[in-house]
Amino acid sequence: MCAGDVRFEFLDASAGQLTAVVLHHGEALRWDGWESDALLTDGRLLLLWLDGHGAPGPLREFGEAERRRERAQQEAAHWRAAMPTALDDLADRLLSLSQTGERVSPDLLNALRERLEPAFPDPVARALALLAWCGAGSGRCSGFPLHEEVPGLLLKDVPITAIVASLQDLRADSHHYAGAVRHLVGWKCRRKQKKDIAAVPEPVRIRLLQEARASGDHDKQARAERWLAPTRAR
Repeated sequence: MCAGDVRFEFLDASAGQLTAVVLHHGEALRWDGWESDALLTDGRLLLLWLDGHGAPGPLREFGEAERRRERAQQEAAHWRAAMPTALDDLADRLLSLSQTGERVSPDLLNALRERLEPAFPDPVARALALLAWCGAGSGRCSGFPLHEEVPGLLLKDVPITAIVASLQDLRADSHHYAGAVRHLVGWKCRRKQKKDIAAVPEPVRIRLLQEARASGDHDKQARAERWLAPTRAR
C-alpha cells in the first residue's frame, strides 16, 4: 500500500503526461500497465543515477534502511544465541512473531515454561537464564521487535526473591544485570512492579542503575532513574 518515494513522469513533446512510474525503496518499479511491481536487478544503480541528477535523498534513505536491516539481523542473531538451548527448536517460531505481528499466546508461553522447568530445576539458575536472554537483542525498553517480549513475559512469573537471588549469585554478570534492568523498568513488566522493585536491596538497585547509565540508551536510563534510584537520591 506504500505510495512510493520517487515518481518518474513521462511527457510528450507538448509536456502532456503520457504515464508515470513510481520507485519503491530502491527495490521495485510500479506502473499501472503491470499486474505487479517489477523488481530491479540492481536498484542501487538507479539510486546512484538519481543522486547524480540532484536527488540524493533516495540513495541516503536506502543506505539508512540497509543499515537498519543489518542491525536488526544482528540483534535477532544475538537474541537467538542467548536463548536457553532447551528452546532451540522453537526459535524460528518465536522470531516469526515480529514478522507476523502476532503476540505471544498463553499456549506458547505454557509450552516454554514446560521446557524451562525441567531444564533449570533450580529457580535461581532459571532466573539467570531468563535474565541473560532478556538482556539480549536490541536491549530497548520500548520500540523493540515483538519476539523480544518473550523473556520478559516469562520473568513476570518469577518471584522477585528468585530474581534478587540470581543477581546476588556469583554467576551473575553484566548480561544478567542488563536483562534485569530491561525487565524491571519496562512498561507494566510485573503485576506488582512498585512493590517488587522496593524489595530489591539497595546495593543491587545501585548496580542496576549503573548498568542502565552505562548502556547509552537514554530511554532506559530515564526509566531506571525513575524506578531504581536510591531513596535519598530521588
